[in-house]
Amino acid sequence: MKRRPTGASKKDPHRNRRKQVAKFLERVHLNAAGIDIGSASHWVAVPEDRDDQPVRGFRSFTPDLHALADWLDVCGIETVAMESTGVYWIPLFEILQERGFEVLLVNARHVKGVPGRKTDVSDCQWLQQLHTFGLLRGSFRPDTDITAIRTLVRHRGTLVREAAAHIQRMHKSMTLMNLQLHNVLTDVTGVTGMAILRDIVAGHTDPAGLARHRDYRCKASPEEFVASLTGHYRGELVFALRQSIELYDVYQDKIRACDEQIEALIRALEAPCPTPDRELLPPPRTKRPRKSEPHFDIRSPLFLLSGGVDLTQVPGIGPYAALQLISEIGLDMSRWPSPAHFASWLTLSPHNKISGGKLLGSATQPSANRAAKTLRLAVMSFTRSDHALAAFYRRLAGRIGKPKAITATARKLAILIYCMLRDRSPYREQPAAVYDERHRTRLLHSLRKRAQSLGFDLVQTDTGLILE
Repeated sequence: MKRRPTGASKKDPHRNRRKQVAKFLERVHLNAAGIDIGSASHWVAVPEDRDDQPVRGFRSFTPDLHALADWLDVCGIETVAMESTGVYWIPLFEILQERGFEVLLVNARHVKGVPGRKTDVSDCQWLQQLHTFGLLRGSFRPDTDITAIRTLVRHRGTLVREAAAHIQRMHKSMTLMNLQLHNVLTDVTGVTGMAILRDIVAGHTDPAGLARHRDYRCKASPEEFVASLTGHYRGELVFALRQSIELYDVYQDKIRACDEQIEALIRALEAPCPTPDRELLPPPRTKRPRKSEPHFDIRSPLFLLSGGVDLTQVPGIGPYAALQLISEIGLDMSRWPSPAHFASWLTLSPHNKISGGKLLGSATQPSANRAAKTLRLAVMSFTRSDHALAAFYRRLAGRIGKPKAITATARKLAILIYCMLRDRSPYREQPAAVYDERHRTRLLHSLRKRAQSLGFDLVQTDTGLILE
């Protein structure tokens, strides 16, 4: 018997099978290109038979991006795949889309599975090769009009967070001066609180004089106001308080200007929509928006844009939350084949890890999806609500804990919104009592089947259920 040389491997029994799989791997996109995105330059790879130099580098300046698009056009490229590197991909993505190319934005984690590809040249070639065989999936990006609204809505959120940071600095200055205004006012940035703070930075430090700004609707008494405003008015802390108020006012002006821009974009999208549907708009669930939300009419334009669907009728979704959702997911639900795909894109579905037929874990993937965050915040308001979604949340919270119950209810809420926008169907609320009764019926049916499998009968009595 011949001995196998040292270091020689055994014959692979799956070798022929792998050859068959590779043989059936067909080229799907013959006119495909791959682009490795960088901050200073982009590297582009096209099929080798299209140019003498199939891999080229282009700087990230706008004229070079147009030259890149011209070169792709000369090479006969129809579809392009690029990595989502920071925000550097956005200018090139928009230019290529305007020029008529099909552009796929690929998650960088999905194309880094092969070791040894650590250069820009090899990365773009690898993208081009994967895209040629149809092995890449593009990330979701809304239409241009929705993207413009999304940009401003996200920018508005940044302005609100910056303004909140200056409110915290105002609180710190008052605490250091031992001014306990937050103990007598719910919101120090309200009418009464801002009037008192502006008087303080203007040089008025008499507690009795400052307490005259107390609104008659305040629950705290005038004596409590005087006691809360008695403190140490140190000059450096008053100076810090003054600058915090000035910066807070600046951010409030910027937020109002941003609201005007958002309203203008929404009105421009609303103009082509038919107007008779406005009469079908149901009455609002909430009477007035929160202080940090826009104060222009959001419901009517979104009702027309979504084809007669009012998302604000869904529990926990106010007008501004509906605007945030539409700006993130758009209005075309055909981007996702099914509600399950939509929930998976939101990272609200379990991420099952199975090996050897055994479930190793099913925790949801960490994600910074803003639409999922909005849905989770909506679910957090279901604690004492009287509807089916709230009953579902409370039942799960008692069994698996609040964090997992929030995610599960947010997934149910996402599927509900997906079906509303896809089918153009209104929301029909189900009371919590009806849901609890249906859950009880399903539970009794399960108990009867379990009892019968064990040889028992479940008998209904006046006091409850017994086994016989």
